[in-house]
Amino acid sequence: MAGKWDFWIDRGGTFTDLVGRAPDGTLHPYKLLSENPEAYKDAAIEGIRQLLGLKQNEPIPPDQVGAVKMGTTVATNALLERKGDPTALLITKGFGDALKIGYQARPDIFAKEIIKPEQLYKHVVEVNERVLADGTVEVDVDLAVVKTALEEIKTAGIDAIAIAFMHAWKYPSHEKQVAQIARDMGFSQVSVSHEVSALAKLVGRGDTTVVDAYLSPILRRYVEQVSQELGNGPRLMFMQSSGGLTAADLFQGKDAILSGPAGGVVGAVETSDIAGHQKIIGFDMGGTSTDVSHYDGEYERAFETEVAGVRMRAPMMRIHTVAAGGGSILFYESGRFRVGPESAGANPGPAGYRRGGPLTVTDANIMVGKLKPDNFPSIFGPQQNQPLDVEIVRSKFGQLAKEIGKGQTPEEVADGFLRIAVENMANAIKKISVQRGYDVTEYALTCFGGAGGQHACAVADNLGMETVIVHPFSGILSAYGMGLADIRASRSQAIIEPLDDNGMKALDRLQPLLEQAVRQEVEGQGVSDSEIETFSRVHLRYDGTDTAIAVPRDDEPAMRESFAEAHKKQFGFIFEKPLIIEALELEAVGGGASVAEPEHDLDEIERSASVKTQIFTNGASVETGIFGREDLQPGNRILGPA
Repeated sequence: MAGKWDFWIDRGGTFTDLVGRAPDGTLHPYKLLSENPEAYKDAAIEGIRQLLGLKQNEPIPPDQVGAVKMGTTVATNALLERKGDPTALLITKGFGDALKIGYQARPDIFAKEIIKPEQLYKHVVEVNERVLADGTVEVDVDLAVVKTALEEIKTAGIDAIAIAFMHAWKYPSHEKQVAQIARDMGFSQVSVSHEVSALAKLVGRGDTTVVDAYLSPILRRYVEQVSQELGNGPRLMFMQSSGGLTAADLFQGKDAILSGPAGGVVGAVETSDIAGHQKIIGFDMGGTSTDVSHYDGEYERAFETEVAGVRMRAPMMRIHTVAAGGGSILFYESGRFRVGPESAGANPGPAGYRRGGPLTVTDANIMVGKLKPDNFPSIFGPQQNQPLDVEIVRSKFGQLAKEIGKGQTPEEVADGFLRIAVENMANAIKKISVQRGYDVTEYALTCFGGAGGQHACAVADNLGMETVIVHPFSGILSAYGMGLADIRASRSQAIIEPLDDNGMKALDRLQPLLEQAVRQEVEGQGVSDSEIETFSRVHLRYDGTDTAIAVPRDDEPAMRESFAEAHKKQFGFIFEKPLIIEALELEAVGGGASVAEPEHDLDEIERSASVKTQIFTNGASVETGIFGREDLQPGNRILGPA
């Protein structure tokens, strides 16, 4: 927006990253700890203040800020820590424990003691109503009884309601009546399954509705807190799990689970495309975890995922996460090394952060010499002006080497831990690529996140990849991705009809309705009709199976062919069975910010380092050159370790 600042923000578990675009178009990166209670209340707002040159707690002038685009882990953390709002579930009589029983899947087949994840809802009301699969009303809903039950819930201090009735994805009239009563009674959050996830299968639909009711109030409070600080002028938008932005008032709990990581995937794809790479593996290593993603021309989305023991049916970027980040704690127990999954977070953080933290992956990189305090921001200590503490890291690794007692040097111990972390990350990449039929050696590894650059080459070597892309903003690429992302709106509706003439007619009837809904949502956010593009996908499955695959909407023979090809690639075989249309999905896209990255001539000369240092890697100490990015020109070559 001319004459105003735009801010693109990713609030992560350890760090909050910002990119400020000044009125003259220049980009200003900034990074600060997500939690620093002694210094500030909210990292995102503090970052905006710092970039605008304001003092602490000084109000932000609303006329200076155009748009704030943001990804946040607020919902994810609330889900993982089970800190959402107390929620009551209203479900068809006889199905009160359906969500608890779930699909009776055993994630760990050999576990002797099965610990089930805690349910998100606090209270269940079984509503005496029943609509059959063909729409026949077997038992009508008694609204007076429902009202009494809701009054009891209100008295118990529960303010969030999730409603999921049998077959309501197709016949929602009972849900609508009950939802109306709850809204009239003043419940602040009423999530209804046919609005949240109009898909068949009570368990997935019910779980998604509960998640929405459980997390939306927390998100709303966070949105209000940020809006209050920003004032009325700026336009506030949030990144959804599907990789698209949406207005703050449309941001829902079910779409917020992967809000931060999705921005990273968009940033990785867009910047790699500028560099001429259309097939990439995104490798985002932050402080708490590593997220990996696969892209070969189209964003990959999962429509049924499980997060923290909760089944979700909402479009999400297909991102695989492993608990190996810069802050993953190093353990030596029972004679073996272990990395994570516990993380030191931002507080206390790694040992080198001067807050009395434990040894972590970051400390191992300090120990082997890959992280130099001179090249790291001096943001530690009580005044936030001290460098990393190398002495405490050396002393702690020295103690650990003594404790292990096998004559290893502290550097060898640190290198051993790093090799385990690299193996964990390489296995995560194999899971999303090699195990799904993709040859990873044909891809570029686009590396980002605060800790990505320290491990990218080791991970690429492990996988046989030859190209690694590191963007100048790689440390804050998730925030950069928020700025490059489009505004997106999507709707899915179950159909459950055979793929034949009748099925095609059902698609023809439904498509204009969904298209109108998604177009209106994007237009309502200030995008002109000519800028909006719509995508239509049909989810098909074999009759008698339950794994649907999305294919582009086309005529019947073309969809059959696309499905057979995708099924063969993913599972290695095809059936001679009728196909079922599971659902139709419509998405409208438009209104992304464009950032012009300059083109440079290539200066293909070999560079030598002005500064050299020793790093310990693969069991030996190696002399390594240190190169500042500002001293290198496009096309320069470097021989040997750097």
